[in-house]
Amino acid sequence: MPVMDVLVVEDATEYQQLVGAVLRDGGHGVRTAGSIAEARQLLATSCPDLVVLDLTLPDGDGLDLCREIRSVSNAYILMLTGRDDEVDKVVGFRLGADDYVTKPFSPRELAARVEALSRRPRGTQIDSDVRVLGDLIIRRRAREVEFAGRPVELTRIEFDLLDQLTANPQHVMTRAELLETVWGDNWFGDDHVVDVHIANLRKKLAAASDRKIVRTVRGVGYGVNA
Repeated sequence: MPVMDVLVVEDATEYQQLVGAVLRDGGHGVRTAGSIAEARQLLATSCPDLVVLDLTLPDGDGLDLCREIRSVSNAYILMLTGRDDEVDKVVGFRLGADDYVTKPFSPRELAARVEALSRRPRGTQIDSDVRVLGDLIIRRRAREVEFAGRPVELTRIEFDLLDQLTANPQHVMTRAELLETVWGDNWFGDDHVVDVHIANLRKKLAAASDRKIVRTVRGVGYGVNA
């Protein structure tokens, strides 16, 4: 089972401890928040792989937070609720939740649900406008980039390079391909210009986080670390 970074959003101490223990026993990293406000602060620092989300929180409805998370992240969302109401479950699924567990629950059931979620493939793209690779968020229509919770100001060329490289993380693009897609058919300069702009892009991303996004594939071109 893949090791995941998990955010547990739960205000009841006993359930925070129970869920945390089950997840840590499975080898996962765990962060906890007791309110929507705390969860937002943690989500701003890094995007988790899984959010275990209580629907009844002291400062609001967990369904609202579910909607917010799904708008910017493809993290798995496991609803944790004492509200055994079919309407809540249906609404949660429509908002993008992946599964639910009703309180009270056994540690074995929770562990099984988490393991089942971890086996599901996660897309790298939420929709045509927002693309998410871990804690890197690209809002294509707005031409905005957020990395590790920090905005990254890019030039047009730098943004287009990042956009092309993250469109298919498994694909390595040659300099010729990047010149054609970013600079266009009318460009007649040296392909060294790609290296210069990639270097500038890396510097700006490195200022936000030490996680290396753009990778060099010697003799081929550039790709990304998903």
